[in-house]
Amino acid sequence: MGEAQRRGGRPELARARRRLGMSQEEAAEAVGVATTTWARWERGEQGVRACYRARIAAVFGVEPVQVEEWIEGWAFGATSSWPATDSAGGSVVATVKAAAHLWRLEMDPSRRHLLAALPFVPSALAEWLVSWNYGSPTASAAHEGPGRAVGLADVARINEARKAFGQMDRQFGSGLVRPVVLRYLNENVAPLLRGRYDDRVGSELMSAAAGMSWMAGWTAFDINQHGQAQQHFGQALRLAKAGNDPLTGAQVLIALARQAIHLDQHTWAVWLARASVDTARRAGAPPRVMSLILVKEAWATALQTRAAETSDRLGARQVERLLTEAEHAHEQGTTDRDPEWTSRFDAVELDAEAGRCWSLLDQHHRAAQRAEAAVAAFTERLPRSAQFNRVHAAQAYLDMGELEQSLASARAAIPVTKTLTSARSVDLIRQFAGRLEPYGDSVMVREFRDYLNAELAA
Repeated sequence: MGEAQRRGGRPELARARRRLGMSQEEAAEAVGVATTTWARWERGEQGVRACYRARIAAVFGVEPVQVEEWIEGWAFGATSSWPATDSAGGSVVATVKAAAHLWRLEMDPSRRHLLAALPFVPSALAEWLVSWNYGSPTASAAHEGPGRAVGLADVARINEARKAFGQMDRQFGSGLVRPVVLRYLNENVAPLLRGRYDDRVGSELMSAAAGMSWMAGWTAFDINQHGQAQQHFGQALRLAKAGNDPLTGAQVLIALARQAIHLDQHTWAVWLARASVDTARRAGAPPRVMSLILVKEAWATALQTRAAETSDRLGARQVERLLTEAEHAHEQGTTDRDPEWTSRFDAVELDAEAGRCWSLLDQHHRAAQRAEAAVAAFTERLPRSAQFNRVHAAQAYLDMGELEQSLASARAAIPVTKTLTSARSVDLIRQFAGRLEPYGDSVMVREFRDYLNAELAA
């Protein structure tokens, strides 16, 4: 809920009701809630779940985006429906239609800037989690659309394209690859979804489309378009549900958890990570999958523990337990059931992510060691990961009071930051520069800041 709504309620929601000549009692009855609930909505004292936002739109005869303006206090004109109200999958026809609609809007120049400005909406997440966990799966992923017959070879091409886009993203940052991903979704994946396929092909197609929609969400996340990223992650979750693919669903949930970590949504980060772990366990996920998502749950838990600012060791012990479990799972090695998205999650990557947890638990020497090892391993093949870990090492050294070593590590990250089309990488190093304020009179710090500003400006 926006700050204005917290202070002064939701006057536009009340005005919309009065324009229809409805009392609070009548509006509540039409939407299906208690009168006291509706009153709390208008006063801004209670959140409005996504399913009720959809009902308000239907009762009031407006587009869902208009309801979001009344509730959240933002307006983007006639864009796609936000937030999506059903991630349970629904029918294959509805899933295909929703996916094609979102991808088509991304290609419309008159809508693109509106989508890019969408906010991250935490209230949508609860509905998605309920739908994912308890929504009924589709009876069949078969589809009889107007398009051509689709086979497994078509699905394989989507997966190969996603692998290629992923490599470009890791090498150059998302700003370069994102337009290509969106065009591929609209021009290649959407026509296949509208085609004719049986249940077996349909399940594989939905999973492949979910993976590519995940890529669209990830690339939006990397350039700080968080509402847009959330849209694509939500669509990926819906496609994974339609394809009865719990492992891809777990991947999407952990991506949403990673986004929540980035946005300091501590509680949501933990809930999403736990939902991913629960999904993977129920599916009997292979060890490498479990390792990847358990370390994210540890990261989210460490963030929440630090935010609580409590001396209680319960949270810290939970982080340590999760990291131990992640390490043991990773040691079990790979299997022929491992999905492609775990192929790059090696021991160094696991250690690097564990280092973020140790940093949050004030074990900075341990964090610096993990980050330095990651830099050594990633410099040639994963420039963005190497840049992130250089800055993470710099933060750990700064927390240890080793200013000179901290600045040296951060300075080495600047040339790579220039070459990446990744807003997150720029934000990370600027945030580090902001932490140098207590040392602002130092000649070393002034020189570092001058160099940083000059290089990024260039």
